[in-house]
Amino acid sequence: MTVTGPTWEYDGYRPEEERLRESLCTLGNGYFATRGALPECAADDVHYPGTYAAGCYNRLTSEVAGRRIENEDMVNLPNWLPLRFRPAGGDWLGPDTAPVTEHHQILHLDPGLLERRTGYGLPGGGMLQVRQLRLVHLADPHLAALRTEFTVEGHILGLEAEAALDGSVTNSGVARYQELDGRHLDRFDTGTAAPGTVWLSCHTRTSDMRFGLAHRLTANFPVTHANEAHRAVQRVSLHLTPGRTVTVDKTVALHTSRDPAIGEPLHAAVERVEAAPGFDELRASHATAWEQLWRRTALEVPGEAGSILRLHLFHVLQTLSPHTADLDAGVPARGLHGEAYRGHVFWDELFVLPYLNLHLPEVSRALLHYRHRRLDAARHAARERGRRGALYPWQSGSDGREETQQLHLNPRSGRWLPDHSQLQHHVGSAVAYNVWQYYEATGDTDFLHGEGAEMLLHIARFWADSATYDPALGRHRIRGVVGPDEYHDGYPGADTPGLDDNAYTNVTAAWVLARALDLLNALPEPRRRELTDGMGLEEDEPDRWEDVSRTLYVPYHDGVISQFDGYGDLAELDWDGYRRRYDDIRRLDRILEAEGDTVNRYKASKQADVLMLGYLFSASELRALFGRLGHHLDDRTWAATVDHYLHRTSHGSTLSGLVHGWILARARRADAWAFVQEALRGDIADLQGGTTGEGIHLGAMAGTLDLVQRGLTGLETRGGVLSLDPVPLPELSSYGFPIRYHGHWGVHLRLRSGLLEIAVPASHHSPIGVRLREQVIPVVPGETARLVLPE
Repeated sequence: MTVTGPTWEYDGYRPEEERLRESLCTLGNGYFATRGALPECAADDVHYPGTYAAGCYNRLTSEVAGRRIENEDMVNLPNWLPLRFRPAGGDWLGPDTAPVTEHHQILHLDPGLLERRTGYGLPGGGMLQVRQLRLVHLADPHLAALRTEFTVEGHILGLEAEAALDGSVTNSGVARYQELDGRHLDRFDTGTAAPGTVWLSCHTRTSDMRFGLAHRLTANFPVTHANEAHRAVQRVSLHLTPGRTVTVDKTVALHTSRDPAIGEPLHAAVERVEAAPGFDELRASHATAWEQLWRRTALEVPGEAGSILRLHLFHVLQTLSPHTADLDAGVPARGLHGEAYRGHVFWDELFVLPYLNLHLPEVSRALLHYRHRRLDAARHAARERGRRGALYPWQSGSDGREETQQLHLNPRSGRWLPDHSQLQHHVGSAVAYNVWQYYEATGDTDFLHGEGAEMLLHIARFWADSATYDPALGRHRIRGVVGPDEYHDGYPGADTPGLDDNAYTNVTAAWVLARALDLLNALPEPRRRELTDGMGLEEDEPDRWEDVSRTLYVPYHDGVISQFDGYGDLAELDWDGYRRRYDDIRRLDRILEAEGDTVNRYKASKQADVLMLGYLFSASELRALFGRLGHHLDDRTWAATVDHYLHRTSHGSTLSGLVHGWILARARRADAWAFVQEALRGDIADLQGGTTGEGIHLGAMAGTLDLVQRGLTGLETRGGVLSLDPVPLPELSSYGFPIRYHGHWGVHLRLRSGLLEIAVPASHHSPIGVRLREQVIPVVPGETARLVLPE
């Protein structure tokens, strides 16, 4: 891999790296995305050309380990890529079946293009050079295009090319899921619409979602049609002379029955592809759309770190673009890049929305609307547990029910094991946090007083109803949950899963209750009455919320915050011994289970749990939260807590390096860069051992962007001012970025050489209040403030 500014280049063909390259070379536009597979290659053990549309799911039941298991998956849509070729009368050429003389794959980030150049040796001598340019159109989210240029060296060549829309696809991109039914599509139909255009339509098997695809093949040679049951096919015979390039363009349109303002997906796809301009015009408008989006979102960071951050931003924007604002879709943990986690929505928006809030707030609002539309399902889930309020699922998909699997496979032992991760009820606190952060960044009181208030109050109600009073402690407790760590899902030897008083869960629940009370007090009286009447809020409930928000139990042991009650009684793990035996122990849970042991016995974490509190809240806010709970959290206790968990974490998640780097940048700066590097390299180096080939880790990618935007700057949007508390990190000492804040577009922040510059573009808006340490400075639109940073 070679990085040159905004270009990522892969040299040579390496089958063992192909899945990773395909994920990192995915192209998308927020509506749909396609992995960077070679168009002449079908899905097999090496290649996986998946295409996914945001929010498109289907539910199937499978027989696994003697049990009937229901799973909902983001659907792998018909493959629009296929374009294969062969010498007339010969075999189809491909990198696994024909000699490859050279191979280059280049991802051009700025214009959003994927380029490949491959040389194939020909029987009898000579070489065929193949160059392709691919785009998934950012301006028109329903279009994609593939240009293929063929050049022969040595002798004249008759070349047969075949382009297709292939519906014979399954969800089979993750080896662990092979026992699950992956046949999501049926009711196929193919046909010809007009000269040069073919189409394919199909449905999902249970959700009855309809898909229409059409493609147009353009070449200077006659194009014929040869449709099959599951494939819409076009063929062309090319005559190649040495040194003369022949071009074939394939233009594709995709519509689904979820699209607004269409009658029927297939008809819409055929009309769109027939009206689409040629490749050159599509490429130009696509590049313009990317230029505008980069202008609103890009970080300016020099060096290798800057190149990686730009790649991360590229993939975030391909999953969550301005087109997302028109969709009913959440934040898929693996983007639209693969089938890991079955395309489900977890809590990753906690790491994604803080960046989007300050660049594409309309997208953040749409993602919060996804949660609001599923509020009734969350309220139903709470009622099923005998509680009031709203319990959001750990894994969400189409309709808001809990999609967490009942079993998961340990690849080391080959055993299917119970999955208790749905006990991570803290996802509700993440939704509430995002509601509040969005409001603070945008000042959008309409949303906060509307859908935001409904979610926040119902989540607060659930936490108050989940808390039980313990007279012995004189505290409220929340029992039977799982924290962000995920390794610990129960007490050693216990018959039932769940842990008591997870510190992260309890502290964030207290924060939610406090914000809900603030909101109730701030709401206009007519709106407050509408909400309280609508949810049947009883007169004494706010008083209970106040009480619980101040008395939730936070356990301690040995002078540090305990991850959960009883954590201090667990055994210490022989970390050095396990590292010597296994080298990579990121997935320590799988190692111990394969040995017949369980991670529940040990002080060992997969990722940050208690320390997540330092990621969400600034030092002053965290001290105030603990003070509200009756604890004095001083710097010494927090530093000891950081050290305790830092030495007992295996970093089995890409989010772990991000959170630890964020915290250590302020708590122990000398050690921060190693974790920041792990966060930056998590996907490009596939540090989790093959998982990136199943889809990128969207939360970790977005989190690295926010590390620069908010982590290193100490940027907070609290109380109607921009608060800044920069921390010097020598390896990332110079950077800049634009933000959109309270109606101001293009506010530019730049930090370098101990100087912070804030430029506010001219407008009719009020000045922006900027707080640096204890001083608040108004910056008038049209002016630039230059602030010297304290040593």
